Amino acid sequence: MSIEKIHVPGLSEAIAKRGVPLTVATKANGFVFVSGLPPIDPVTGAMVNTTLEAQLRRSIDNLQLALQCAGTSLDKVVMVTLYITNSGYFDQINRIYREYFSDMPPARTCIAIASWPFEADIEIEAIAVA
Repeated sequence: MSIEKIHVPGLSEAIAKRGVPLTVATKANGFVFVSGLPPIDPVTGAMVNTTLEAQLRRSIDNLQLALQCAGTSLDKVVMVTLYITNSGYFDQINRIYREYFSDMPPARTCIAIASWPFEADIEIEAIAVA
């Protein structure tokens, strides 16, 4: 089995600076596994914690960046997991999510969580075909 750790400029450094022991993306056996990505601005390393829309767009853009660095794209995503701090965001998330995954959206799970160690309302992880 071949395993390749993928460096994602800006995101890999921002996550390492926070002391979180993870690789942003890993390629193995024809798949790319992208770790849960909060809305970190890859240029500044700062957390985007303004509106839910800005957070979701930044998180999906981060996912897209990680996939590109791994040699794949959003249209090859087969599974997405969204973590949100409030289930009341579900309709707003779906409206924005459809813009990125309009044709044949991937399988998806959305989980509302009580808390996590950063100031944001969303995190997204995914599995894609390499």
